[in-house]
Amino acid sequence: MQVDRRTLIATGAAALVAGPAFAQRRASSAWYDRAIIIDGLGGLGDPYTPEEQLRMSDRGWIETLQTGVTVIRDTVMPVGNVVDPWGDYQKAIAEKKNIFNANPDYLLPVKSAADILKAKREKKLGVIVGTQDTSMVGPELDRLAQLKKDGVLTVQLTYNNRNLAGDGALEPANAGLSKLGRATIERIEAEKLLLDLSHGGARTMAEAAAHAKRPLVISHTGARALTDHVRNTSDETIKAVADKGGVVGVYFMPFLTLDSHPKGEDLLRHVEHIANVAGEDHVGIGTDNGPFRSSSMPKRRKS
Repeated sequence: MQVDRRTLIATGAAALVAGPAFAQRRASSAWYDRAIIIDGLGGLGDPYTPEEQLRMSDRGWIETLQTGVTVIRDTVMPVGNVVDPWGDYQKAIAEKKNIFNANPDYLLPVKSAADILKAKREKKLGVIVGTQDTSMVGPELDRLAQLKKDGVLTVQLTYNNRNLAGDGALEPANAGLSKLGRATIERIEAEKLLLDLSHGGARTMAEAAAHAKRPLVISHTGARALTDHVRNTSDETIKAVADKGGVVGVYFMPFLTLDSHPKGEDLLRHVEHIANVAGEDHVGIGTDNGPFRSSSMPKRRKS
C-alpha cells in the first residue's frame, strides 16, 4: 500500500484527534503502525494517577501506546516573565529527569534522530524536551549551552507577552525582534538547538525567520489566512520557514476558528492550507495537548 505524505499527515491528525478509540479500529492500516508519528508540541501526563505521582499507570501507558504516537515534544517551564525564571527552570528540569527515571520502561528521552528510531523499535514514547520561552535565558546566553547539557533540544524564542528577545503574540505594540533576540537566535543556532517561533508576534516571527540561518519550526500554530487570530501565522512567514527547510505544525486549539469551536474538518483545512503554502514536507502536527486531551491532564505536567 502506497501512502503519500499528505494522506499520512491527515490520517495521523485524525488519529490524534480520536485517540485510543481510533487505535482500536485501525487494524487494517498497517502503514500507520509502521509510521513514525511526532507531536511537535505535546505534553506528558496521566489522568489516572494523582498529581504527585511520577510513575505512569498501566492504563495511562496502554492508552498512550494505542494512539500510535512515537515522539512528543514536552515543555520544560517556566513560561512568561516570572520572578526567578532560571531558578524555576532548574527545578523544572530536575523534575523532568525524575519523571524519566520513574518510567524508564515507558519513556525515552530523545537526544538524537537515532533515539526516535529506537523509541519506535522498543515501543516506548520518545520525549523531546524544549522550552516555550527564553525568559530563563535573558541576556545570559551561555545558559543556552547549559540547556543543551540538560537535554533540552528546542528553544522557543517568546511566549505570549514581551520578553527581552522580542514581542509575543499578545503584545499590541507588535514591536518585533530585539537586538538581543537576534543574538539569541545566533547562539541557539551555534549550539545546534532547534529554534521555535510559536507564540511570537507577527513581526517577531517574520524578522526571526528572516534572521535564522538554520532550519527552524513554528511547532504549534494555525493559518492566519484562514482564521485571523494573533496566535496564527501569515502565509509569508509560513513560506519563509519552509524556504529554510523548517516545519510548521498545526495545533488542536480553539484558535483554528473565530468561534473557538473548531471541528476535525477545520483542523484538516489548516493542515491542507499550510501544505499548499509551504509544501507537504513542511507541515506537521503540534497538538498543544499530547496523547491525552489537555482537560484531563494534571496541571503540573501540562504544556
